[in-house]
Parts: sequence; C-alpha cells; structure tokens
Amino acid sequence: MSAYADSKSPAPTSLGRPPVPARIMGILNVTPDSFSDGGRYTDLDAAVEAARAMRADGADIIDVGGESTRPGADSVSAGEELERVIPVIRAIREEGCQAISIDTSKPEVMAAAVAAGATMINDVMALRAEGAVEAARDLGVPVCLMHMQGLPRTMQKNPSYDDVVIEVRDFLLGRVEACASAGLDARRLMIDPGFGFGKTLEHNLTLLANLDVLVDTGIPVLVGLSRKSMIAKMLDRPVGNRAAASAALALLAVQRGASMVRVHDVTETADALNVAAWVAGRE
Repeated sequence: MSAYADSKSPAPTSLGRPPVPARIMGILNVTPDSFSDGGRYTDLDAAVEAARAMRADGADIIDVGGESTRPGADSVSAGEELERVIPVIRAIREEGCQAISIDTSKPEVMAAAVAAGATMINDVMALRAEGAVEAARDLGVPVCLMHMQGLPRTMQKNPSYDDVVIEVRDFLLGRVEACASAGLDARRLMIDPGFGFGKTLEHNLTLLANLDVLVDTGIPVLVGLSRKSMIAKMLDRPVGNRAAASAALALLAVQRGASMVRVHDVTETADALNVAAWVAGRE
C-alpha cells in the first residue's frame, strides 16, 4: 500500500504491537455544502490546520474535495473547484504531507491537483467523464474507482438492484478493464463500492456483509462509511454524533478485508483499528 499512503511504521513497543491492517484516509472537504462538514474548511488556514490534526491523529493520506457529492448536490464548474482545492493541496504539501488524494471527477482538476502535489485520484464517477481515463493514465498516480448508481442530484431517488453485490462488483471490474484497455496500469487501481451512492440502507448493509466478494477480486478496496445517513437510519443519530458508529463501521470493513477507510473522525477510527491490531497480535 506504499503507493497510496505515507511511508510510516507503528511505533515500537515492548509488547511488539502489530501493524494496523488498513490505511486511514482523512476527509478534508473544502466546500460550503458537504453533508457533514460543509463550510468548516473553506478558509485556507482552517483547512491546513485540519489536515495537520488528522495526520497527527493517524491519517495516512488526506483526501481533498472541492465539490460536494452528497445526495441532491449540484455540480460546480472546474474553475470553482480548482480555486477551492489547489491552494489547500499546495499548502499541506509544503507542510510535508507526502500523501494527498484529490476527490474529483474532472480531468482538468486531476491534472492541476497532481501538479500541485496530489499523489492519488479519488473519483466517484470511476473515470467515466470524458477524458478522465486518459488524464489518469498520463498522470501516473494511483486511482480509486467508485460505484455510483445515477448522479449525486438523483442517486437516492429509488435506487434498485437485482443483486447489489454482484452488480457493484461487475461494474467495478468493468471499469478496471476499461482503464487497463486505455493503458492505465491496473496495479495502480483501487475500488470503492460507494456506500450511500445510489443505495438504500439494505443495499449498504448487504454490501458490507459481503465485502469479501470485492476483496476476492484481488484489487485493493477502499470503504467510505463515515457519518453516512445509514447510521441515522439504524441509530437515529444526528450527523454530528456519528463518530462511534462510524469507527465501528470502519472496523467492520477492515475486518472484512478493506485496505483503506475514508473517514471524518480520524482519532476514533485509528483507536478502533489499533485496539483490534493489539488483540489480533495475541491470537
């Protein structure tokens, strides 16, 4: 996983703590309208401080996003997205962060972000935008391909599947094949089932329970369950009170083979994964 994350090892201890089995991607939304933290990090200093804190708390990579993909979200222009993300990427790279992901579907944003210091592309559209596959191929950085049924504006309006696990797997394998056919090195790809993107609670739970189907493809799997509305449906928790449930979901995903978890609450997630690693090291 060194291509996706800062190179660092767990601190040595007299008990011989085992390595955590997955990497943590910290979410840094520099948007005014993201579902959980919209508007919190639109100021550059606040964004840089948030990235600094997440790295100190255990994030291996920072995922910078300049366009909300929450249900019902409207799209923004490439120019506006660039104005939001490029100063942040440059600033956190200058602070020494060597692992930065750009959360975008636009080829021009991908190119500018990598030029500014991003080392990974995280695309909810799985490189389906015109020119996106070619841009990712030419940029030569790792890419995460996500499944989404529909578009953010409409994706939660009656999503439907005959078999959500198989359909999501087949879509992602199809995108991997399309990328490889275009000359993109398949060894640089990750896949993400897209929890909450065109899926009901039942779809999400079924995907998580059967995550091994994706893991068995041999392609590293990224999972993003942090603070999602499925937690509200299960536990009736407001978005600001979902850290514990989010950490539990991240741990469940890692136990089922996820290679990376994308989270808002880095401290809680790192603690959960570290405790699990301590126990696993004694089994």
